[in-house]
Amino acid sequence: MRLALAEDSAILRLTLTEFLTGRGHTVDVSAADVPTLMAGLKSTPVDVVIMDVRMPPTFTNEGIIAALELRQRTPGIGVLVLSQYIEAFYASQLFAGQPDGLGYLLKDRVAEADQFLGALERVAAGDTVLDPEVLRRFIGASTKRDVMSTLTPREREVLELMAQGRTNTAIAHQLCVSLGTVEKYVTAIFSRLDLHPGHDDHRRVLAVLAFLGVTASTNL
Repeated sequence: MRLALAEDSAILRLTLTEFLTGRGHTVDVSAADVPTLMAGLKSTPVDVVIMDVRMPPTFTNEGIIAALELRQRTPGIGVLVLSQYIEAFYASQLFAGQPDGLGYLLKDRVAEADQFLGALERVAAGDTVLDPEVLRRFIGASTKRDVMSTLTPREREVLELMAQGRTNTAIAHQLCVSLGTVEKYVTAIFSRLDLHPGHDDHRRVLAVLAFLGVTASTNL
């Protein structure tokens, strides 16, 4: 796939570029700051942008604000936020729009090559991918709100795994339960969150958004 990489650390930018090109991808835009990234994307279409959160000049939230702008300007582009930090408020805004083709991973995941590549491929395919630690922040906030308080601890665990992009079969394997049991949990989650029957993949995304909407309202 064709990629853009926005990362202020030259060493990490080079390492990621070599890693990705070594696995058959191309890094068509490589930028140390947001203006360089945006300028490059005007003339070079890509499938996914890998974006750090804290970038020059203030090293606060430039990256994730740029991700919001990118998604508004080019809705079909995939964005994988890769950061050491959880910017919950802006992340909530980002995912609360159109979550398809969005991901948020912590940089520690780069050390786990298969998980990182899998997340990148899922984002390119239009899936929603969230790092477990990011999810824990959202879930911790969500338990304070009525919309999530109706879920049992087991249902929240299943929803967390759903949000990581796991299939029902993969969830059953991890939790050491039958596929039928997982399907019952998923059905219960949809029911408790008032997600009406329809395309199951779409309802899975909406279930994840239930977490993110709560987070936005609590201003983490």
